[in-house]
Amino acid sequence: MLERLLANLDFWAVLGFAAQAAFTARFLVQWIASERRRKSVIPVAFWYLSLFGSAGLLAYAVVRADPVFILGQSFGSVVYIRNLALIYRERRGAARPPAA
Repeated sequence: MLERLLANLDFWAVLGFAAQAAFTARFLVQWIASERRRKSVIPVAFWYLSLFGSAGLLAYAVVRADPVFILGQSFGSVVYIRNLALIYRERRGAARPPAA
């Protein structure tokens, strides 16, 4: 069975597995960050892993022509990009000296 699985691995299958790993790793990153601070925390790495995982899974779904998977991965990227934009906007504002 393992031989058959390995024989069927192509670029898209490897991308699919890597994207799924990134998408899953985001939960570990969030969990560890929250445990360290003893409160619920969503670090920036969570949003990057979400974005890369979702984009990779969307590409995989398109190549595999899976409409359910395509729909499921199509909208998340908007949320992930928006959260990153909000984070960087807040950081830029915090870096500016107060107005006199």
